[in-house]
Amino acid sequence: MYSCKVMSPKAYKTLVAERDSLATRTSNLEGQVAQLQSDTARLHRQLNDLRKNNSVLNSNLDATSSKANELAAQTTRLAADLKKREARLKEVEDILKKRDEATNALRDKLQKALYGFQQSGLTVDIRNGKVYVSLADKLLFPSGSIIIDDKGKAALKQLAAVVNKEADINMAVEGHTDDKKVKNLGQIKDNWDLSVLRATSVTRYLTETEGVDPHRLTATGKSEFQPIDATATDEARAKNRRIEIVLTPKLDELYNLITK
Repeated sequence: MYSCKVMSPKAYKTLVAERDSLATRTSNLEGQVAQLQSDTARLHRQLNDLRKNNSVLNSNLDATSSKANELAAQTTRLAADLKKREARLKEVEDILKKRDEATNALRDKLQKALYGFQQSGLTVDIRNGKVYVSLADKLLFPSGSIIIDDKGKAALKQLAAVVNKEADINMAVEGHTDDKKVKNLGQIKDNWDLSVLRATSVTRYLTETEGVDPHRLTATGKSEFQPIDATATDEARAKNRRIEIVLTPKLDELYNLITK
């Protein structure tokens, strides 16, 4: 036989209250568990996102580092190349400075040696790093002739005395005429002939009589096509009839440098 204990109303109410409290706490715990599960899932997603971002950042960092290294290497190469170019530029500038000094010195020597002929149509000047000795045709030749007269020989003798002491000078003898057509000059057919034959006459005199090394000389005729003054006046034509002796310092150092 079993016996039942009759619970007092007070005890019953207490028990019911405990049951309800336990149910409430259980419900709260279940809610907390659900929240924690949700938070955990969210944190996992954030962690995965952070890992992805970190991976991207590391990749970008690697790429940036690689790019930085490449730029640093390129900068080093450019700096070395610039240094070489600056050194080469200084070499060229030094050689050109020497050329200019030599050219100016040569002009001064020629002006001094040929001073007595400057009133007779002789000029000495520098153009494009070269010394130009310009001799009017009347200083060298009788009208229409290719034979050098005594006054012309005297001027060329003084010029040869200077250039024979300057072994590092090359010379070009250029014949120039005016634009009037040649008439009745026998073997001379036109201004081309006249300019060339006058240039070769001067060249022959310098080499055969004054001992200038022929390897240093070239002779050319320009005819009427490089006038000093293109106006159609007697004064302009007189300026254009000339022999120009172009003296150029040898630039072997410069040529060797350029072809390195």
